[in-house]
Amino acid sequence: MFWDPMYLVFALPAMLLAFWAQMRVRSAYSRYLRVPNERSITGLEAAQMMLRSHGLGHVSVQGTPGQLTDHYDPRSKALHLSQGVANSRSVAALSIVAHEVGHAVQDQTNYGPLKLRSGLVPMVTVSSYVGPVLFIIGLMFQATGLAWAGLILFSASAFFAVLTLPVEMNASKRALLMLRTDGLIVQGTEEAGARRVLDAAAWTYVAALIQVLSTLLYYVFLLTGSSSRRRR
Repeated sequence: MFWDPMYLVFALPAMLLAFWAQMRVRSAYSRYLRVPNERSITGLEAAQMMLRSHGLGHVSVQGTPGQLTDHYDPRSKALHLSQGVANSRSVAALSIVAHEVGHAVQDQTNYGPLKLRSGLVPMVTVSSYVGPVLFIIGLMFQATGLAWAGLILFSASAFFAVLTLPVEMNASKRALLMLRTDGLIVQGTEEAGARRVLDAAAWTYVAALIQVLSTLLYYVFLLTGSSSRRRR
């Protein structure tokens, strides 16, 4: 394959947005990691309290390595917390925990977009790798049908990214509500801090969507351009 400068036209804006989103979430996380919550409870304690409060006693809380790797697994009904969040008594830790508990509540209430996204995971895991391979092979050997098949397979990743946005935003909305109603944060500075952490995290999903869409558009550009040249 050769280097195509047009790739930057499609990819560079998305890459810059992704870099900015990562810097923003890390900045918000670092800032409010240093702000203790007034109740002085850890992320682990907050998770246990919220799970009990919302009838999720069946959800286990487990550790996970790394930083900002916290997540809820609907298959195993487990909340995975990084050590930095589980042991922290900060506003940032409570925000992240509440967001993940928000996903657990979505699962419990059969929130449609979450169910659909979870069902797509196996297919997207395969198509995100197989799609580009088929596309490149089809483009190299001028097999238009194969290239379009790869493009269609890869488009499942774009649909998955589109579906992820409402799931994550809804979880953040639930998180703020739970933090208030469960009395885990104080209105004012703490609530504003939690909102900033959650809003910053949301931008990472927007950036991921823009990235996959820009790649998809670049593939369409290559394929339609290649087809036009062959017709001449």
